[in-house]
Amino acid sequence: MPSASRLALLVIDMQQGLFASEQSRYRSANVVANINLLIHHCHLQSRPVIFIQHDGGRDDPLEPHTPGWNLLPQLRRAAHDHVLRKTACDAFYRTGLAPLLHSLRVGTLMITGCATDFCVDTTLRAAASLDYQLLAISDAHTTANRPHLAAEQIIRHHNFMWQNLLIPTPIELIETKQMLERLQNDCAA
Repeated sequence: MPSASRLALLVIDMQQGLFASEQSRYRSANVVANINLLIHHCHLQSRPVIFIQHDGGRDDPLEPHTPGWNLLPQLRRAAHDHVLRKTACDAFYRTGLAPLLHSLRVGTLMITGCATDFCVDTTLRAAASLDYQLLAISDAHTTANRPHLAAEQIIRHHNFMWQNLLIPTPIELIETKQMLERLQNDCAA
């Protein structure tokens, strides 16, 4: 189990190549706004913010050092925020995420980002298997429509699954507004 209880925000794959068209991600403007609110509160409280950036292959929309690979410019990233690169859906797989979290004494993660059904879900489940306490921010992750299911249904399904996974420390599903209230209360205490 992680040796600390510090809280950090994980922002997964919020990259330009995944948001190339206005219809490409469900409620993307709201998701970006919610993530920015969380980033702002983390910055105010000196809580770590960690951006995960996916490295796609050659000619992929997320090919490194191409415009699509860059993080969304709307995100309120600060110079002291951490950016880690990955090549798989799991942000822990062959990356420095676990050592970084250990060095920052993080035991609790707020999970946000893109895509709900791929990188967000895989990272959340990996973190659960590593015994992190998890807060899935229900209105701060997004995905695209898939051939078999609409994005809204995918998000609703994953929120349900995360809240009901059978694990020793259950994942807490929480909306951005409630999370902001908790952060403010923690700071005031």
